[in-house]
Order: sequence, then C-alpha cells, then structure tokens
Amino acid sequence: MAYLKIVHGDITQFHGDAIVNAANTGLLGGGGVDGAIHRAAGPELDIACRKLGGCPTGEAKTTPGFNLPVKYIIHTPGPIWRDGSFEEAKLLRSSYVNSLKQAVAHDCHTVAFPSISTGVYRYPLPAATQIAIDAIRSFDAPLDVTIVCWDEPTWEAFKQAVGEA
Repeated sequence: MAYLKIVHGDITQFHGDAIVNAANTGLLGGGGVDGAIHRAAGPELDIACRKLGGCPTGEAKTTPGFNLPVKYIIHTPGPIWRDGSFEEAKLLRSSYVNSLKQAVAHDCHTVAFPSISTGVYRYPLPAATQIAIDAIRSFDAPLDVTIVCWDEPTWEAFKQAVGEA
C-alpha cells in the first residue's frame, strides 16, 4: 500500500524519483503546473514529449526529469470536467493509477503529484481530492507519495479529505 503525504508548495522543487505532470493530451506544455514543469525542466523536455506522440486522457507516459531534481516526469492528461456524466471520475482515477504504475515500472520509490484536473480543467475540488486519495491509498505498491498543493484552497481540501484539517 502506498504511503501518502500532503504538502503545500511547488512541485518543481520536489526532490525524489518522479513527479507527475498534469499534462494535456499533446504533452506539449501549457499553463498551470504543466507550463511550470516544462519551463523548469528545460527545452529537452519539449523534444522528449514530441517523440512520445501525445497521450490519451487517463493514461500516462514517462520522460527523464532533465533540469528538475527528479529522475522522471510522469505525464498524465486528466479529464476536462463537463458535468460528471462523461466518465470523468473513471478517467481521473485512471490518471492517478496509471501514473503510479509508471512509477513502479521505472523503479521509483518516491513520487509527487499535483492536483490533477482541478485547475483549468475545472474538476470540482472535493470530488477530485477524494478520487486522488482513494486511488493512491488503494494502490498496492510500497511507494511514498506526496501530493504537492500549489495554492491554499487545494491544500486545505486535501488536508480535510485525509482528516488533517
């Protein structure tokens, strides 16, 4: 079972084996955490992502960490929230689970996640936090998982969801 910790901070400063990028399906950088990771990792990340040929929503692909203090960046496009009737919950859970599978496949022991899909993709924060926590806690591998919350509302939502508030 994975061990879970919640912190408030900048995922690009995480020191460990891997970070997860809340990517778009083209894997070509964008706004929010995706843009921050691409900027911090350097131009080599763009080249590596272009070679991957995109990634479907809910799946995950891995690149080296380049200029980040991690070995790997695991890219996963989460779902865009429409109204909850387009398998958004299933796809969001898949983003977390498939990212964890990539971490195990790359022999990672420590991995950090942002809050996937809760920014510009507008997934409701309370529902997204519960899906993330359930997916991580039920994953059967000895991983140390950190959720890195960029802003105060996200940090508070995750702390409340794990019973730390």
